[in-house]
Amino acid sequence: MTLTETQMSPSAPSPPAVRTDAVDVAQARPRVRPLRILGTVLLALVVFGIASFLITNERFEWDIVAEYLFNPSVLLGLVTSVLLMVVAMVLGTALGTLLAAGQLSDYWPVRMACMAFVGFFRGVPPLVQLIFWFNLAYLLPRISVGVPFGPELFSWSTNDLITPLTAAIIGLSLHEAAYMAEIIRAGILSVDQGQHDASAAMGFSRWHSFTRIVLPQAMRVIIPPTGSQVIATLKGTSLVSVIAMGDLLHAVQVIYNRTYDVVPMLIVAVIWYLVAVTVLTFFQRKVEDYYSRGATRTAPKATAQQGPDAGPGSTTAAVRNEENQ
Repeated sequence: MTLTETQMSPSAPSPPAVRTDAVDVAQARPRVRPLRILGTVLLALVVFGIASFLITNERFEWDIVAEYLFNPSVLLGLVTSVLLMVVAMVLGTALGTLLAAGQLSDYWPVRMACMAFVGFFRGVPPLVQLIFWFNLAYLLPRISVGVPFGPELFSWSTNDLITPLTAAIIGLSLHEAAYMAEIIRAGILSVDQGQHDASAAMGFSRWHSFTRIVLPQAMRVIIPPTGSQVIATLKGTSLVSVIAMGDLLHAVQVIYNRTYDVVPMLIVAVIWYLVAVTVLTFFQRKVEDYYSRGATRTAPKATAQQGPDAGPGSTTAAVRNEENQ
C-alpha cells in the first residue's frame, strides 16, 4: 500500500483540526462592568461632598481644634482613658476566665453562681453600674472586714475608698468580666472533644492539656471578639465622665464649659478616640495573624513571584530556598 493509500484509508486516524478562531489569552481584557463604574462615581461624589462640608463649613472651627489637640489636659485625659481601659481589661479577663471555668464545671452550685453573675452584669448597663458603685456609701456607710457574725477586725469609710477612680475600675471590670466569660467559654467549647481525649491518651495532665492543647486552639476564636471588647472598653471609658472621672471626654467637657467651643472640643475627643482605636486595631490584626498560623493555607511567596514561563523545576527550587530561609 502506498503512502497516498494509507493516508486515504478510513481506519487511519485523522490529524487534529486546527481552530482558526482560537482566542489568545495573553490579549484578554477585563470585562466592562457599568454598575461598578456607576457605584465608583457615586462613592466619589459622596466622599467629595463630605470633604467639602468639612472644609467649607466654618462652624467646625478647625483652628480651635488645632489649638487644643495637644493640650496637656486633653493628653492627660487620653492617658487616663487608656490606663483605665488596660486595668479594666486585665481584671475583667482574669475574673472572666474564672467565670468561664465555673460555667464549664460539673459542680452545679458553682456553675449556677457563675451563670447568675454573668447574667446579672451583662444585663445591667455599665452607666447604671458606675453610678451605683459611686453612690455605694448610701447603702454601706462603712466597709468592714472581720469574722462573719463575729468581731470586726478592720473598717474604712466607704466615701474614702470609693473614689471616682475606684468606682470606674469596679464598674468597668465587672462589666467586662461578664462579657469575657462568655467569649472565653465559647473559645474553649470550639475545640473539638477529640483534642481533649487525645491529650489524655498521651498522658497529659488536665493543666498541660488545657495550656498546651486546648488554649492555643481556642485563642483563634477568643482573640477577635476580645479585640472588639478592648476597643469597646476604651470607648466605654467615656461613661466615667458622669462621675467626674478625669478621662478624655471629661477633659474636653471642662474646656468647652469654660470657652463654649462645644463642637471643636468634641472633634478633638473624636480625633483622639479614632487614633487610639486605629492603633488597637493594628495590634489586634497582628495577634490574630500570630494565632491563626497553621489554620489557614497561603501560597508560598516564591511561587507567587515565579513568571508564567517558569517550569516545575524552578518552582521547586524557589520553594526550597524559601524553606531554607
